[in-house]
Amino acid sequence: MSSNITRRHLMQAGSGAVAVSALSSGTSRAKSQSSDELRVSVGGGDWGKANIKAYVKPFEAETGIKVTPISDDLTQAQIELMAVTSNVTVDVVGPAQGLAVSLAAKGLLEKIDYSIFKKDDLDGIAEIAKKPWGVGALFFASVMVYNIEKYPAGKPRPNTWAEFWDVKRFPGVRSMMSGSYGSEGPWEEALLADGVTPDEVYPMDVDRIFASLDRIKPHARKWWTSGSEIQQIMRDKATDLTNSYDGRALLAINDGAPLEINRNQGKLNWSYWAIPKGSPNLQNAQKFIEFASRADRQSAFVKLFPQGPSNSNAFKDIPDGLARKLCTYPEYVEQSVAMNIDWYGEVGADGLTNTDRLIRCWNEWILL
Repeated sequence: MSSNITRRHLMQAGSGAVAVSALSSGTSRAKSQSSDELRVSVGGGDWGKANIKAYVKPFEAETGIKVTPISDDLTQAQIELMAVTSNVTVDVVGPAQGLAVSLAAKGLLEKIDYSIFKKDDLDGIAEIAKKPWGVGALFFASVMVYNIEKYPAGKPRPNTWAEFWDVKRFPGVRSMMSGSYGSEGPWEEALLADGVTPDEVYPMDVDRIFASLDRIKPHARKWWTSGSEIQQIMRDKATDLTNSYDGRALLAINDGAPLEINRNQGKLNWSYWAIPKGSPNLQNAQKFIEFASRADRQSAFVKLFPQGPSNSNAFKDIPDGLARKLCTYPEYVEQSVAMNIDWYGEVGADGLTNTDRLIRCWNEWILL
């Protein structure tokens, strides 16, 4: 699904010169872009390559619109600066929930023109991923992953976060996601481990979260901060049990790592396609987002990079063997907890958002 999850956990840095050029060009240049142009943030590494192959090139072929792919992630500060200075040089961005909601709250995103979507595609897109300011691109999940050499078939394996926390029954080296980013961390997992049912996770009890984390802290060797980091940890067999982005775990498995994913109590998250306010190529940006939301385009993408389609109709063209590896496979959705990003943005009496509060608590707790 950086959050700034803008895909910090799924993308690698790339083509910095292109991104810097795009962001630093003058206002007159941005306004002079012709109507057959478009600049799209696609990300780097395998993720960016998949975006180009599944979306960018076919879109160019269908429309004749020239697309310049931008390989670097854009921060909130960069997008905000573009909008407030009327110097929008990237027309389509791909923020995950935390960043997208923050940008929308500040009025920095254009409204999506849903009238140009085909009815089948619009009906197929998950309701939770259709916002006035963005369309869900693809889903990803934070899942439990275990080393099958440590927990071989036929032997007891942890199936819930309460069992992950049970170090006596399931001994082994743990790794978990850091909470330093606030809107992404081991929060929901900690509550589930403490006996909270999936339908009662929100609103989250912050004190209860950290009381639960106190119990697992002595057994967590590493609190990882990025998708590339946990992918390397899994490849190196440096952990027996971890929570990981499912896409990263699938890539490690494809590389031969002795791992299996447990989808039970997975945490669903997703990114959006969105348009920065003031895009000089607004109509083309709308067309691109509609194109990238089509079932056939999403099925093409997931065959290149294993992420869950937001358009359920995409599963009609995804082989069952691959479909069962994706977090939005119907059976897995029923077992999962969807992140409630609106809760993270709620502001308390102290003026802090829940995200701010989690970051503050984490920074104090991790040093204890």
